[in-house]
Parts: sequence; structure tokens; C-alpha cells
Amino acid sequence: MSTVRTLDRREQILDVATKLFAERGYADTDTQLLADALGIGKGTLYRYFPSKRELFLAAADRGMRELCASIDASIEHIEDPPARIAQVVRSYLTFFAEHPELCELFVHERALFKDRKKPTYIEHREAHRERLRLLYRGYIAQGQIRDIPVDRILDVLGDLMYGTMFTNHFSQRQVSVEAQVQDIIDVVFYGLLNEHGRRRNPPPEEQPRNDPSLRNGQNG
Repeated sequence: MSTVRTLDRREQILDVATKLFAERGYADTDTQLLADALGIGKGTLYRYFPSKRELFLAAADRGMRELCASIDASIEHIEDPPARIAQVVRSYLTFFAEHPELCELFVHERALFKDRKKPTYIEHREAHRERLRLLYRGYIAQGQIRDIPVDRILDVLGDLMYGTMFTNHFSQRQVSVEAQVQDIIDVVFYGLLNEHGRRRNPPPEEQPRNDPSLRNGQNG
């Protein structure tokens, strides 16, 4: 079997598996059903993926790799930092709007595989963290954004996009991606307070991120 043919078949299996897992859930997606949908024997299926669990996790992993590749490609020729940040938000929300099945896989993974220390989404998010730290430190050095801890920036932006993705998916929100991008960018870039409000409410002093009082919601 050629390498190309092997990769093509693997991708075909992941395509069908992603669709069926998202539609029927993990428990109700029998490997025989998968094999029938692909027109192959179960033995062939197991040659590519030794277990249904491995197939499911491979489908989630592929979805995240496609998301990251889509975002990277969309900002490849954008140099301006604010424009790059806006495009990342746009590409992220667009990808999940076009691939709601990946949201479903994340939900099933969280519910069924609690033995995993880190879900697939978090694994990928952390794998890119150091690269993003360097990127945002560069933006700060250029004087493009405020000099605040880059981990704080990454956590806030990452959580905001993650929450928006799930809210869109669960509520079937009808707002266009572009409208959401503009709303997010407006609030993130320019904040809520006007000059008068900022003078009355100056930023709090920075506290160490390992401060115990800031963990587990103890800070309200």
C-alpha cells in the first residue's frame, strides 16, 4: 500500500468518523457503522486505528491541527499587530462556524474521557503558548500594545474566543462572524471605560499570577 494511499484512506476514515461521532455521539457510533459507511471491513478500520477511542481522539486532534493551520495561513501576510490579532479572532470563529462538528467532539471528549489530564483543545492551546508569548512580547517591544504580562493577554483572549465558540454553538446564535469580530475587537482594544472612567478607576496594581488568593475563584 503506498504512503499516499494510506494517508488518503486515513483522512477518509477521519472524515466519516468526525461526522458520525458528532451526529450520533461516541457511544452510539459503532465501528461496524463506520466501516459500512466507508465501504471497508472492520479489520481495515482497525489497521489504521487500533480502537474506537484512538479514532475519536485522532479526529479531535486533526480538527485542532486544521484550525491552527487555517489561522496561521490567514495571518501569513499580515504584519500589523492589531490587524493580525483581529484576523486570528476572525479565522478562529469562522473555522468553528464552518465546522460545528468539532465543537461536538470537544463536548463528547470532555464528558467521556475524564481520565485525560488535558483535553485535546487544551493540549494544542498549550503547545502554541511559547510561540505566542514571543509574538506578544514583540508587540509590546514595538509599543503596539500595553506592557502587561503576556500570559494574562493570552489567557483573556484565549478564554474569550473559547467561550464565544461554545456560546455560538449551543445557542445557535445568528450574529455574523464579522459582527462578532468587530464587537470583540472594539471591547478588547478600546475597553469599556472612557477617559473620565479611567481617571476614576485606575488599573489595579499587578499581582503575581501565582498569588494563592487569585486561584480557584477566591478573588471573586
